[in-house]
Amino acid sequence: MTDSTALGAVAPERIRQAVQDYVTAVATGTGADIAALYSADGTVEDPVGTEPHRGRAAVTAFYSPIEGFRRETELLAVKVGPGTAAFHFRVRTHLPDQVVEVDPIDVMTFDADGAITSMRAFWSTADMTAG
Repeated sequence: MTDSTALGAVAPERIRQAVQDYVTAVATGTGADIAALYSADGTVEDPVGTEPHRGRAAVTAFYSPIEGFRRETELLAVKVGPGTAAFHFRVRTHLPDQVVEVDPIDVMTFDADGAITSMRAFWSTADMTAG
């Protein structure tokens, strides 16, 4: 058996809370609020295959465009491993002329304090619905 403390892993409960905090911030927070959940040099690759955004300023800039829209999120499933979480959630964004919905699967890694060190979002435009 491996001692997860020796690996620098954060407690699973802390990871689950960090995921919930992220999902809530995507629904109600600013770009800066979301970026505050990341480590100073955290990365966002959203969607996977695009150039990663590195550091709080870049992460803030990535999330800031959603600030002007009403958003709703729902955590559908979360699985936690040592220092890592994979989760499925729904994001519904109310644009001026339509509502756009996507259900990505995100994979995150965390530092010992529970800050996000990396996030990779698995989805494509084919996964989006608009109404």
